[in-house]
Amino acid sequence: MTVMSTAADLSADQSPSGEEWLTVDQLSAAAGLTTRTTRYYASLGLLPPPAKRGRMAWYDQGHLARLQMIRALQDHGFTLQAIERYLASVPADADVEDLAVQRAMLTSWTIAGPGDLSRRQLEKYADRRLTDEEVAVIEELGMLRRTGSGKSERFTPVHGFEVAVQLLDLDVPVSGMRKAGEAMSRHMTALAEELTEILHDEVVEPIRRSPHFSLDDAEHLESTVADLRRLTIEAIVSAFQRSANAVIARSLRRR
Repeated sequence: MTVMSTAADLSADQSPSGEEWLTVDQLSAAAGLTTRTTRYYASLGLLPPPAKRGRMAWYDQGHLARLQMIRALQDHGFTLQAIERYLASVPADADVEDLAVQRAMLTSWTIAGPGDLSRRQLEKYADRRLTDEEVAVIEELGMLRRTGSGKSERFTPVHGFEVAVQLLDLDVPVSGMRKAGEAMSRHMTALAEELTEILHDEVVEPIRRSPHFSLDDAEHLESTVADLRRLTIEAIVSAFQRSANAVIARSLRRR
C-alpha cells in the first residue's frame, strides 16, 4: 500500500490499497484519539499530507498505521520529539505491514506507563512527596525523564520508577544508589542490544520474509513479541538470581 502524499484530486472512492478513504474524524476514532490530537500530530509533520477531494481531506490505512505507531510509542514513554525524529526516517510509502512490524520492534522491551505528568501528578503517582533532590536522583538513575522548566516542567516515569521511590526510603547512601544504577545501566544496555538483534534476526525477519506475509501476521507478531518480552524479563530475573547465588557460593568456599 502506498500512502498518499499529494494534494491531487481523487478520482476513485478507494485508496491505492483498495481501502476506503477516511475523514479526519473517522481516522481519529479508529486510532482511539480525538480529532484535535490527530490534527496536532499532523501539524507536527508526523503524518503524510492527506489526499484532497475539493476542500475535504482524506486519509487511508497508512495514516492510521502511523497514528497507531505514535500512540503505541507514547504509551511506552517515548516523547513526541523522539517519535518525530524516528518517523522522519520512515519512507512515506512504507506499507501497513511494515509499520506494524516496526512498531512491534520499537516497543519490544518497553512497558507502558504514565507520561507527561505535572509535579503534583508525579507525586500522586509516587504516593509521596518528592524533594527536588529526590527527583534529581531518580532522574539520574534513569527512571524518570524531565522536559521543560518552571511551570511547563513535565515528567515521564520510566519502568522501574516505583523501585527508585522505594530505594529513597532505605538507609542507602545516594552514592551507592548511583553506582548500582550505573552498573545496571551499563550491563542492561549491552544485554538489550544483543537480545534485540537476536529478536530481529531469529524471530522478526524469518516471519517478515514469508511470501504470504500479511497485516494479520504483523499483528500476530506484535502479540508474540509482547509475550516474549514478558518471558524474557522473567528469565533475566531468574538468571540474575542464579548468578548471585553462584557469587555467594564462591565467596563461602574462599572463606
